[in-house]
Amino acid sequence: MTALSEPTTRAVPATGAVGRSIPRPDADAKVRGAAVYTVDLSEAGTLHAAVLRAELAAGLITRLDTSAAAGLPGVHAVVTGADAPALSGMLVVKDQTVFAIDTVRYAGEPIAAVAAETPEQAAAALGAIVLELDPLAPVVDMDAAIAPDARLIHPDWAGYAAPVDGFRGGNVAWDTRLEKGTDEEWAAAFATAHAVVSDEFRTPRQHQTPLEPHACVARFTGGRYTVHTSTQFPHSVRTRTAELLGVRPSAIRVVVPTVGGGFGGKLDAMLEPIACLLARRSGRPVRLVNTRAEELATAGPRENAILRLRTAVDAEGRILAQESDVLTDNGANSSGETLICAGLPALALGSTYRVPLARYRTRVVYTNTAPTAAFRGVGGPYVVFAQESHLDHIAREIGVDRRELRLRNVLRAGEAMINGQVLDDLILVDALESVERRLPWKEERPARPGMLRGRAVVPLTWLTNPGPGEASVSLSDDGTILLTTAATEIGTGAVQTGVRQIVAERLGVNVEDVLVSGPDTDTAGFDNGAQGSRTTYGAGNAAGQAAGELRELIVRTAAGMLEAAEADLEIAGDVVRVVGSPGASVTLAAVSATAMWSSGPLSATGRFVSPPPEFDAGCMIGALFSTINATSSHAHTADVEVDPDTGEVTVLSYVVAQDVGRAINPAMIAGQVDGAVAQGVGYALYEDLRIGPDGQVLDRNLETYRIATALDVPPIDLEILESPLPTGPYGAKGVAEPPIVPVAAVLACAVSDAIGATLTELPLTPFAVLAALRAARP
Repeated sequence: MTALSEPTTRAVPATGAVGRSIPRPDADAKVRGAAVYTVDLSEAGTLHAAVLRAELAAGLITRLDTSAAAGLPGVHAVVTGADAPALSGMLVVKDQTVFAIDTVRYAGEPIAAVAAETPEQAAAALGAIVLELDPLAPVVDMDAAIAPDARLIHPDWAGYAAPVDGFRGGNVAWDTRLEKGTDEEWAAAFATAHAVVSDEFRTPRQHQTPLEPHACVARFTGGRYTVHTSTQFPHSVRTRTAELLGVRPSAIRVVVPTVGGGFGGKLDAMLEPIACLLARRSGRPVRLVNTRAEELATAGPRENAILRLRTAVDAEGRILAQESDVLTDNGANSSGETLICAGLPALALGSTYRVPLARYRTRVVYTNTAPTAAFRGVGGPYVVFAQESHLDHIAREIGVDRRELRLRNVLRAGEAMINGQVLDDLILVDALESVERRLPWKEERPARPGMLRGRAVVPLTWLTNPGPGEASVSLSDDGTILLTTAATEIGTGAVQTGVRQIVAERLGVNVEDVLVSGPDTDTAGFDNGAQGSRTTYGAGNAAGQAAGELRELIVRTAAGMLEAAEADLEIAGDVVRVVGSPGASVTLAAVSATAMWSSGPLSATGRFVSPPPEFDAGCMIGALFSTINATSSHAHTADVEVDPDTGEVTVLSYVVAQDVGRAINPAMIAGQVDGAVAQGVGYALYEDLRIGPDGQVLDRNLETYRIATALDVPPIDLEILESPLPTGPYGAKGVAEPPIVPVAAVLACAVSDAIGATLTELPLTPFAVLAALRAARP
């Protein structure tokens, strides 16, 4: 393990591509406003689409008449649920249709859509649609939803297709459990415990709020749909749209322009099926863009959750046994990843600390609210917030130093986590020592007069998404390298820097000579999307493998041209040369021309899927995520200041140690850590996508939905740790997701330290902090 204290200035060989902080080639166009996003796309004849959305959270559709709307001037198409009755769902339970057909299940659910010559005509057509609903009492609260007498949101749930039966029923969309230890061991642990501590934690929905909302432009020609869309996962959009429309996936082509952010919210099909239906009906291209109000009300935020923890510890604070009951809100259907990731809370609870005995249960609950979806660090931030706040509560109860309690329980390399998976490359202690050097735990930093000051430290083990990927590289006739991949650049720099650097390093060419084609499902092989920090790891592995094969083809051709042995040749920039004889060389352009008329064009394809870890399958029931892949180790520590008169929290300092395996581009890593911490600060202190008792989303703009700004986040003191992963490209692990996961935990624990009370709900608004202060100090 090595540490990089200055990530942007790490010394690397001058000719090496990996390890350099190269600039992003797309940066100039984005900064100058020249980049073309999906919201910028238009062409002659494009129609404007608009969606009629339900105003109630629950009701039966008793009348839907679109005839008047269809006859209005400028209107070319009107579509409803009758045009797309097929069921779909994100990989698992098929419980979603494009439009509500007989029943409305959430406020904002699409009921009909129109396409017209102008936005004004489209709005007029929506106003002409006659919709009558018989209201139902909305089921919004998760505890109420799982009560025995609760109204079923999907009365026909048993008829929905699912790959596994037996883990759902009623308003529980999915039920997963992890159990370790016998009843006798469990009873003995709690009977002999020095202390048993229980807590309940509640966390809100958090919206991704990308700069660019969901947007797409669709057309139907030659019996196929072509969709230009702002997505993180083009192949998912293709598959899901096809399923909802009842066509083969090959009938749909997905093309991705520049993407204005995603953070997990653009993994699934959302507007695309609607635009495709309108394009086919009208025979014209159709443009559909969410308003900011639609984005906040309907576009898949992070799920809200309830977490109940009970832990038995010995006198030194070592965990003897722990149980959890976690409820996560699926919303009205399973169109997001909430259900897929139901197994992650148990893994998050038991991958950082040693938990000898555990009973972890997670239920994904249907409610009459907008479906939830992935958000950076899916399943992690609220679990780690609960676990770490709970550990601080334990430390206070038994009188043990909070940092020392963590050191006594934290996993070491070679130990097994809760599912029996052995974690060979953990460096959690190193990460804790890294932040300790820069912000010593016992160093006194006095508070300003009248203020309260607190500190916390949180270690973390996190995963890299293991999804498969494919990539192709080819030698162009001018000697440049073309990388073709469906891996999508959503602003992280993973494709435009990381993957390109891996290709350049493997080949020996200049990074500037590696060009990347835009994601297009017609020309690029499958890629599992920009999610879970997997792009550099997954797409980088596939692209690196392809580059290795292409190098062999190039050297073989050049060997014949130079009459030299292949082993004596190297690629250096734009030439192939004999090692030790720089004058004996040929350009890559010449190699391309020679191969064209001898062996044929030079290209190669690589593919990669992460090897599955070994684990104890018998301890997990119903988990679709049962292991953690390509694990990385982290530690965060922070100082905060609390104003006891106003409840305002100020983050004074924030220190991060992040294991990245191998730093492909240190500057990009630093940027991802900064952005993730900023989003974590928002989740901890401000963000709460509020839903009223009637199921209506109360926050419809960025005035009431408060996100963190640059003024809320101090400079981040980052140390990059390198613990190379054997299966990663040049040892690289995932980077972008982990740094958001511990932020809410470390800030909540620091605030609790300042005020002397456990905080059990997010966000830590001034009102919440004042209430906790008053409860702690009557």
